[in-house]
Parts: sequence; C-alpha cells; structure tokens
Amino acid sequence: MESLFSAMIVLLLVSFSCFTSSEALGSNIGNITIKWDLMTWTPDGYVAVVTAYNYQKQRSITRPGWKMSWRWSKKEMIWSMVGAQATEQGDCSMFKEFIPHSCVSKPTVADLLPKTPYNQQIANCCKGGVLKPGLESAFQLSVGNAGTSVKTARMPVNFMFMAPNQQYTCGPSKNVRPTRFITADKRRMTSALMTWNITCVFEKSA
Repeated sequence: MESLFSAMIVLLLVSFSCFTSSEALGSNIGNITIKWDLMTWTPDGYVAVVTAYNYQKQRSITRPGWKMSWRWSKKEMIWSMVGAQATEQGDCSMFKEFIPHSCVSKPTVADLLPKTPYNQQIANCCKGGVLKPGLESAFQLSVGNAGTSVKTARMPVNFMFMAPNQQYTCGPSKNVRPTRFITADKRRMTSALMTWNITCVFEKSA
C-alpha cells in the first residue's frame, strides 16, 4: 500500500512538471515587432523612427543586446543616427563635404549604452540592447538617396533581428496604418507619414 501511494505521488509530480513546462513554453508565445515610422521628408530622403517591441511574455533580450540588419531597396545610405549606431561605416569615399554615418548596403545596427550623452538619445533608446518583455527599444535615422514621397520611398528588405543565444526569423515588411503619436502635453495628436511593420518570430536557442 505504501509503495502504491509513493508511486502515485511520483506520477503526480511528473504530471505537474510536464504541465508547468508546457505552460512555460506557451507563455513565450509572442514576437518581436519592428515598426518603421517615416516621420518627415528631407531634400534627398526622409527621417524615420525605428522601434522594436518585445511582445514575448517571458523571453528577454540580454546583454550584449539586440542587433538588427536589413538590405536597402535602392542605393540608400544613413546620414545620421540618434539612439543607435551602425556597426560599420563602409565606403563613403564618394562623399566629399558631408560624410554619412554609414554607406553599407546591408547595415547592422546596435543600441547605444545607458551613459550615452543626452543629445545622442531619443525616448526608449540606449539600454545596451537589453529588451525585457513588454518593453520597447527605439532609434532615429536620417536616410539619404531615398524617395521623397509616399510613391517613391521604398522600405528596406531582408530584415534580421539578432539576440544573444536566440535565433529569430523575420517576415516581409507590411505597409500599415500610420502610427499616431500624442504630444508631451497630451493636447495634440500627430501621425507618421508612412508606417511599415516587420514581425520576427523566435525560432530556437542558438
């Protein structure tokens, strides 16, 4: 009788363990959503705010932090960035007076560190790439050699989101309803000129 009781206890513990493991796996259902908000036009392109949202319930992005990359659709380049930086400048020798931040056709971008000077920050940036569940990380970039209207601007392609010991697969960009923003005094609503979404889904632990 005692051995039967012990066996039942073991069975209950194993069942509970399987249930909690399944629950933990299920709780990580979600994704990393990248939002590319085109905010204003410039003489040869536009300024955009790019935001990564961690919609995963339990999976954090830890140090040394996230990176993301994409391939430009045409011959775009990055004039300047705030809140993040491209890991390579590339060959900018064709520019004589003003040197771009990056001339790479497939740039890789990384978040800045928490002690970054305030004039190089925007809201929700500069966390060293750490991105906890339910939070967001953002940066701003000025894109040159790009279209200067909603008919000529092209979204980058082949997005990749990279995180320590995690592999993600990103889908194609989708043109969605422009994001709306509320001013600091909460008395005025503004809107992005164009907005694209890219969804990146966790594949496996690296």
